[in-house]
Amino acid sequence: MKKIILYIAVSLDGYIADRDGSVDWIKGQDDSVESEDTFTPFFDSVDTVIMGKRTYDRIVTELSPDQWPYTGASTFVITHDDKSNKTEHIHFRNTPVCRLVDELRQQSGKNIWICGGAQIANQLIGADMIDTYHIAVIPVILGGGIKLFDTTEHKLDLALAGTKEYNGIIELTYHRKQS
Repeated sequence: MKKIILYIAVSLDGYIADRDGSVDWIKGQDDSVESEDTFTPFFDSVDTVIMGKRTYDRIVTELSPDQWPYTGASTFVITHDDKSNKTEHIHFRNTPVCRLVDELRQQSGKNIWICGGAQIANQLIGADMIDTYHIAVIPVILGGGIKLFDTTEHKLDLALAGTKEYNGIIELTYHRKQS
């Protein structure tokens, strides 16, 4: 069965985007130092990407307007407007994300990446459907914006699987703790 992985960057104070929805602050502490590429090996482990419509819009208008950055994986965009321009690899779905994840995780293949945003992530966190939390803590305090974690109905126990540090960024990987 496919694993569900939340792979995301957060500020030290827990935000995934600033007050304007921007993520241009996601970088190491020293601009002259090239950051380690941990994304490519991660992306090689997935064949499905799930995101909300606001995340999709930010990618295609600001972050990568000329080329879709997740070629090679099927992308599912959760939206109320599922009449958007579907492509061969980008699918717009007006369905609850937990239902979509249940459907997709039964298929064969690689893992599923929860790309964003916070509403999508929090629905899955609240339903305890995330298998792995891979969180890159960026050396910045934003003081406001879009928080990654919302409140949950219950406590979720996690087990540390690994850490990595480079250029002031700390990557934390946790797995859902098995009872």
